[in-house]
Amino acid sequence: MKKHPVWLFDLDNTLHDASHASFGELHVAMGEFVVAELGVDAEEAGWLRERYWLRYGATLLGLVRHHGVRAAHFLEETHRLPGLEARLRTSAHDRAALARLPGRKFILTNAPRAYAMRVLTALRLLRHIDGVFTIEDMAMFGALRPKPDARMLRRVAARLGVAASRCVLVEDTLTHLKSARAVGMRAVWMQRYLGGRFRGTLRDAANAGRRPLPTMRRTCPKPPYLYAKIGALRHLTRPR
Repeated sequence: MKKHPVWLFDLDNTLHDASHASFGELHVAMGEFVVAELGVDAEEAGWLRERYWLRYGATLLGLVRHHGVRAAHFLEETHRLPGLEARLRTSAHDRAALARLPGRKFILTNAPRAYAMRVLTALRLLRHIDGVFTIEDMAMFGALRPKPDARMLRRVAARLGVAASRCVLVEDTLTHLKSARAVGMRAVWMQRYLGGRFRGTLRDAANAGRRPLPTMRRTCPKPPYLYAKIGALRHLTRPR
């Protein structure tokens, strides 16, 4: 009998429209945190956030390494997001497709656990998944190693008791997908919330402190390291 894959789903802009629900507020909250915590003005805060994003893949990692910021403090302060539940939206078709999808299904997100659970609970997605990996689960050798860290991805596969080749990462962020493919996982690019009727701020711009970038067109070519690019979860059930 053919074994089903183990599915690893990103959360923001993969299973729900985070551009609408949270990225704008996160952009503001992160900027305010850097200003207050480091005692710099808004311009320098934006420069630091972009620098750390480009160097480490996340503002948080630079703040921890260079300024002694506690990760838990940063995550708590920037992810309060009052009124989040009222702004959340996802596709009913995607919710149904997730329920039908064969194989074990896990969330793999760089977001904090409290935020992830708020989103999954409000959107009634929690019942369809087998577990949740958040940034709190991505500490290795005394340091946080969120996506796209290859060592963390290998560790997740090991914790699930499967070879990396059995895992499929479904994500909106290409750098994370490229890293997943490098460790042997299949990489599927979710584009639903990067264009079409759901439009908004892209993840990288929000995290780096930059202004919103133009949304991507779904017609952009598929990079060679991708297994597939999709606009809806129901496409995962179609043979390729």
